[in-house]
Amino acid sequence: MDVIMEALPALGQAWGLILQPVVLGYLVLGVVMGLCIGVFPGLGGIAGLSLLLPFMFGMDPILGLALMVGMVAVVPTSDTFASVLMGIPGSSASQATVLDGFPMAKRGQAARALSAAFASSLFGGLVGASFLTVFILIARPIVLEFRTPELLMITIFGLSMVGILAGRVAIKGLVAAGLGMLIGTIGEGASSGDLRMSSYDFPYLADGLKLVIVGLGIFAIPEIISLLRQDRAIAKEQALGGGWLDGVKDWFANIWLSVRCSIIGVIVGVIPGLGGSVVDWIAYGHAVQTSKDKSNFGKGEVRGVIGPESSNNAKEGGGLVPTLLFGIPGSGSMAIFIGAIALLGSGQIEVGPAMLKNNLDITYSIVWLLALANVVGTVICIAASGGIAKLTTIRFALLAPFLFMIISFAAFQSGQNLMDLVALFGIGFLGIMMRRFDWSRPAFLIGFVLSNPAENYANQALQIAQSRFRKGLDEGLDYIFSPIVIVLLIITVLSVVLGLRQAKNIMAEGDVKAGTKRAPLVFLLIVTGYIAFALFDAASIPAYSRDRVFPMFVASVCLLGCVVLIARMILRPESDTIFSDREAEGEDASAAHGLWPTLAWFGGLLLLTALFGFILALALFLFAFLRLRAGLSAAMAVVYTACGIAFMCTMAWLLNRDFPPGLLQEYADLPWPFS
Repeated sequence: MDVIMEALPALGQAWGLILQPVVLGYLVLGVVMGLCIGVFPGLGGIAGLSLLLPFMFGMDPILGLALMVGMVAVVPTSDTFASVLMGIPGSSASQATVLDGFPMAKRGQAARALSAAFASSLFGGLVGASFLTVFILIARPIVLEFRTPELLMITIFGLSMVGILAGRVAIKGLVAAGLGMLIGTIGEGASSGDLRMSSYDFPYLADGLKLVIVGLGIFAIPEIISLLRQDRAIAKEQALGGGWLDGVKDWFANIWLSVRCSIIGVIVGVIPGLGGSVVDWIAYGHAVQTSKDKSNFGKGEVRGVIGPESSNNAKEGGGLVPTLLFGIPGSGSMAIFIGAIALLGSGQIEVGPAMLKNNLDITYSIVWLLALANVVGTVICIAASGGIAKLTTIRFALLAPFLFMIISFAAFQSGQNLMDLVALFGIGFLGIMMRRFDWSRPAFLIGFVLSNPAENYANQALQIAQSRFRKGLDEGLDYIFSPIVIVLLIITVLSVVLGLRQAKNIMAEGDVKAGTKRAPLVFLLIVTGYIAFALFDAASIPAYSRDRVFPMFVASVCLLGCVVLIARMILRPESDTIFSDREAEGEDASAAHGLWPTLAWFGGLLLLTALFGFILALALFLFAFLRLRAGLSAAMAVVYTACGIAFMCTMAWLLNRDFPPGLLQEYADLPWPFS
């Protein structure tokens, strides 16, 4: 009670600060900028805040905070457009939304999916802000209880979602997750710096693959290629369908799911380093686990939209807890947020305990700016949805080249290297094959996201536990099996058991019919070969290095799983679900265009970029695609190409980014943007 009474004056001062017209104006400006950033796949809050950084220096603190919070709060709302309408994760926090939101859009229910998502996002954002209001003065002792074993258990709990999203053949899902973890370990090890699946002669892989590349490659490329092959609009029905009010009704009918997933979002957001990369998967897994009928998940179940969208907005409120209380960024965007706060005014604001002591009014201003930004963002999204959702009724051949353009630019921004595009193409091809043969892409992505934290926390926990055990058995056990760890362990075991029992009812990649033995077996053998090579590579690292332990363990388990799958393929008839192949029956089998000619267009963009640089290659690619593949007249192809180039140049100028160079740029001194 004393804590609440002490906070009341600060709450009143906070409302006095944020209800000024100029502050609300900056908040709306930030919201609009955040919506524009979030609509484009792969950019997200980090790119948006990076754009704002140059303007933060010397700005009035409350105005700068309004601008930044407005942007940060609504990116998880606006990234829903790409996830639902195009099957492309708008950001790492909207990957799970694709699984059911996109199938709804293809059935002509885009409006229903979007309104359910926006209602859930608004509710989650308000839950996050409300939680932060009450929790901000009492969170410190709770968060400090999370040591390395607790963080490791949170990570393992995230991995337990693989059991839910593994698909009809659970071992395939588990191997897919392991494959994702092995790809996540590529590069320099965290313990002693040993290179894994890389060499000093090929430095690109030394830094590992970036999440934006893997996320876009594993989800976006396969869906774009599939829709492009079918040569139709995204939605089979040339109408948006009603559904705006239906989506809100769906959310209200599942309000307790939204409440639970919002709480999950807040809790995961509090844990530094997890945040948006995993929260939507945990929420999606919870939505599946708690549903009586699980057969529709992956094919257009609205609960699969409500769960992730409730959590990914709520996690912003949770993410501000370690950011404001301890100065520990809860995510990449929060890291930039801390840096930007230091630039405001004359540098009198310092995040951490001092902020609660000296700037409690500013602290609560941030909280309620977050709540207001969610309300304003949701209203603007609903107002703009009618026009944006009409994209699903446009013939996809007109959209595909511009989607290739945007995701290529987004992938390049992760490392500013031409090899980013090669990696995008490679992961995209892997995603196409996984989608074709019914290997769980969500399980793969969970494995990739959690590979680094799982390895780091495991190594740290083992090292500290060894030192504790030297002092005594009781002290070592107390460190490992704290009450929080025991609770998380029980929850994780239950999650795995329930997930594996329900696996046959959950189709992570939709309903895929069985094909012939040959193609699925060849793909499995290729995966097995890669895993075996990863095991050999890890074993070649010196025995004293900790960097060999984690990949060796994961590769060994995966190799065992592959052996079981190979044996099952040899013994089972071709009608078995293990031989699932989209080319056997369904949309892909009856597509108007073949896989390889369609994929060659994207390969052509990559090759032209290597020769002439991105902008010149993009101009040639757009014109050729629109003229030859989309069937536009030469004049219209020129106009559309010019618009695409102008858009890319504007984005690069605003974000102060360059484009991938080619061989031409090494021999010719060209002006920007061709340089």
